[in-house]
Order: sequence, then C-alpha cells, then structure tokens
Amino acid sequence: MYGQTINTEIAKKRADNCKKKKFFSQNMHIRLQQRNGRKSLTTIQGLNKKFDHEKILKYLKKEFCCNGCVVEDVNLGTIIQIQGDQRQNSLDFLIKERIAERQIIKIHGI
Repeated sequence: MYGQTINTEIAKKRADNCKKKKFFSQNMHIRLQQRNGRKSLTTIQGLNKKFDHEKILKYLKKEFCCNGCVVEDVNLGTIIQIQGDQRQNSLDFLIKERIAERQIIKIHGI
C-alpha cells in the first residue's frame, strides 16, 4: 500500500516536469553585440511566442533606463534588442517574472 502511494506521487511529479519542459522546451539566448567604441546591444532571443514581446520590452526600457526595439527575423524568430550591457539585468528579470527558468537561459558575450 505504501509503495503504491509513492509510485503515484512519482508519476505526478514526472507529469508536472513534462508540462514544464513543454512550456520551457527551447533555449533562450542573451547576447552582447559590440557596436562601435563603447556602444553595445543586448539581444534576447528564444522567448516563447505566447508572451507579448512589446510589453516585455516596454518594462525593460522603463526599468533599465535604456532604449530598445523588437526585431522579427525569418530564421531566428522574434528578438528583443536593448541598448547597453543589460545581460545580468535581463536574466534577473526573466527569472523573477517566471518567463523562463535559469537552466534554459544561455548568456553569451564578452
């Protein structure tokens, strides 16, 4: 009897993990692109399509006091670009707002 309850609990945890993996299935990339001199861009790629990219950009711009835009690419999908080195700030925001888990976010750059 005790063994059956453990098996059902394990099955429930596996089902929950599968749901999370489907939701967070793709990797997200946060990159720093050097422009000219000290100028740089932070790009966020791989956000789930169900999120409103414009609202996320609006919050990031207001919170970090920078400018940015949303770029649509045929191969890469929707990319958020913000000015300056905002890699750590954007990582903290994505985790805090539960937009993505830390395991799927890859940080690239200098």
